Amino acid sequence: MEWSFLRAPSVYSVEVTALRAALAIVVFLLGAVPSARAVTPVEARARVEHHLRYVEGLVSHFDALVTMSCPRFPTPDAWDVYVTREADQFVLLMAHLEQAWVEAKRTGDDEVRRVAKAPRRQSDQFRALMDKLETCAQLNGAVFSTMDVWRRVERDVPRLQADIALPQ
Repeated sequence: MEWSFLRAPSVYSVEVTALRAALAIVVFLLGAVPSARAVTPVEARARVEHHLRYVEGLVSHFDALVTMSCPRFPTPDAWDVYVTREADQFVLLMAHLEQAWVEAKRTGDDEVRRVAKAPRRQSDQFRALMDKLETCAQLNGAVFSTMDVWRRVERDVPRLQADIALPQ
């Protein structure tokens, strides 16, 4: 008599089961995401430019922040309020960048995609901003964590994208 249920499962069956489970999750997630309809290049460009106008304003704000002297605050708590507002603006900037790219991907037009991607290549400016905020925090007797800002970006950008997305 063979006791097949006592044998360890083969590596192959474990891998196939894991692959099937992963595939089921992917199919579920793709089904849960509404499919974005394709748009004409003209419509896509208008939608991308809408988000890039917000990006431009926020980049101007942060450029000024990087070039001016550090603001001084009477207490570390006052600094925390200030830096939280700046982090909110940075998260909004990243959400508009991401949403511009989402809009650009809805068309096959390479020029629209290039326009949407161009501002994303300015990561050196993001580093300069984070360095400036860290320097200012030290001058104000406070602590600034670049990693905390990036965690907020990862956590909050998807929610903000839903808030700032243009109606279909």
